[in-house]
Amino acid sequence: MTAESQLGQTAAKTAVLTIRFLTELALLAVLVILGVRADLAVAAKIAVAAGSPVVAGVIWGIGIAPQARRRWPDPWRLAVEVVLFGAAAAGLGIEGSAIWAAIFAVVTIGVAVLTRVVAPGG
Repeated sequence: MTAESQLGQTAAKTAVLTIRFLTELALLAVLVILGVRADLAVAAKIAVAAGSPVVAGVIWGIGIAPQARRRWPDPWRLAVEVVLFGAAAAGLGIEGSAIWAAIFAVVTIGVAVLTRVVAPGG
């Protein structure tokens, strides 16, 4: 392998991992938005908007994050990611943002799969 091809692989891996991190942040942001827009009492909106990203973050930290102590093996880890991203996308769809829900689902799940190809273990 030439130095040039190694550099290209490193750049691709860095790009995919950066986009992956952005999708993780987008997941948390979508969960907050869904909580704020929920048809609930104000106190319940606050609880959902604050609690759902915390729950997702805890799940991510326990078994999905690269530095998780007990990181789940694939395909289980991928399945949990698909459930988290899919639930957020479904929430967007139910909220009335069907186009954004579809875009969110395709991008986030696509990046989760792509990460395993370009940057295994990332």
